[in-house]
Amino acid sequence: MNESKFKEILIFVAGTTPQIITETIYALIHQAPPVYPDEIHVITTTQGKNLIKENLIDSGRFREFCREFNMQENILDENSILVVKGKNADYLDDIKEAKDNESLGDFITNFIKDKTFDGKTRLHCSLAGGRKTMSFYIGSALQLFGRPWDKLYHVLVTPEFESNPDFYYKPKKNKVLTPLNPPLNKSHPLNPPLNKGGNGGLKPLNTKDAEIFLAELPFIRLRDKIPLNGKSFRKLVEEGQKEIDTALTQPFLKINLRERTVYIGDGTVDMVPLQLMIYTAYIRQKIYHCKYPENVYCLKCTDCFLPIVDLLSRPALEKMSRDYRTIYSIQPNRADDLLDKCKEGLRMEILRSNISKINRTIKEQLMNDTLLPYYSITAIKQYAGSRYGVRVEKGKIRIE
Repeated sequence: MNESKFKEILIFVAGTTPQIITETIYALIHQAPPVYPDEIHVITTTQGKNLIKENLIDSGRFREFCREFNMQENILDENSILVVKGKNADYLDDIKEAKDNESLGDFITNFIKDKTFDGKTRLHCSLAGGRKTMSFYIGSALQLFGRPWDKLYHVLVTPEFESNPDFYYKPKKNKVLTPLNPPLNKSHPLNPPLNKGGNGGLKPLNTKDAEIFLAELPFIRLRDKIPLNGKSFRKLVEEGQKEIDTALTQPFLKINLRERTVYIGDGTVDMVPLQLMIYTAYIRQKIYHCKYPENVYCLKCTDCFLPIVDLLSRPALEKMSRDYRTIYSIQPNRADDLLDKCKEGLRMEILRSNISKINRTIKEQLMNDTLLPYYSITAIKQYAGSRYGVRVEKGKIRIE
């Protein structure tokens, strides 16, 4: 049935209205092209689970729905219903307290994160059911971890059918339902005129008159744009905010050794081979010799900065020459020539001169005084002597 290249996974948040499950699926299989689910997962409370079991599974209503529209009958069962646990590891009957909301946020976020690891899956997430916080969390989780092909939806149903407990989808053969009194939400976008009979009473409802509309909601995708390592929703938001804050002042730094180019955001800085080798050495010091690897952010820390003499030794030059060999990939003997010329390592005056030239090159080609302090080689003067390094955040660095 499913001709998509993806494994289609439907994820719902649900409360006391299990109808949103069949209504959303109905809308998906009737769109062009249709989407038939390969997996269904419903995140809810114990109260919500009982209602789904009673009204969809045990009643046979979902089985009837699947038969009518040629779907797998066992795609929704008790194992598809995921009940959130609270801080005390008990299943939540409802979402009432702050700690319940926190547990809910962590559960939804980690579930969405796990489901996005497989590149062959596509998520279809519905925020129509459950409490407003449930909708918020599933939308936020998709913003943090959603891929370009993942989808977020809200389903709308004609009001008198939306509020009718006997309406779950629009069957192929018309059914007559007893209307509620009063049935209307006058501000609803699918609201029709009052359906009154001649005696002022409400007419029976014909399911052929029902309209089910699926709105696909756009969202900002942050996945692969910022590194996110937090285990809780709160920590992920904190990390994301810090990354966004630093991104405003610190774009990514990418060094392409073979191209002999340093990319700073959208700008490029071309360096001569010796200067690129020295600059890369300071950048490698930043990312590979951090004294606090558990810290996600450098902020004002400069403990990785080096005394200038640390790059003057023969072992230091041999280490740097590996990048020099990559820079001269079509002339690998140039690295050997450098090592033969500098048998004791780089001389102090050569290193100082080239640091000055590197900073001048960055200033002239970058032409952005705001970014300059983060990407230049900076000297920190201390009692025991100056130490040199680059202030850019270690998480913003890429070397190719």
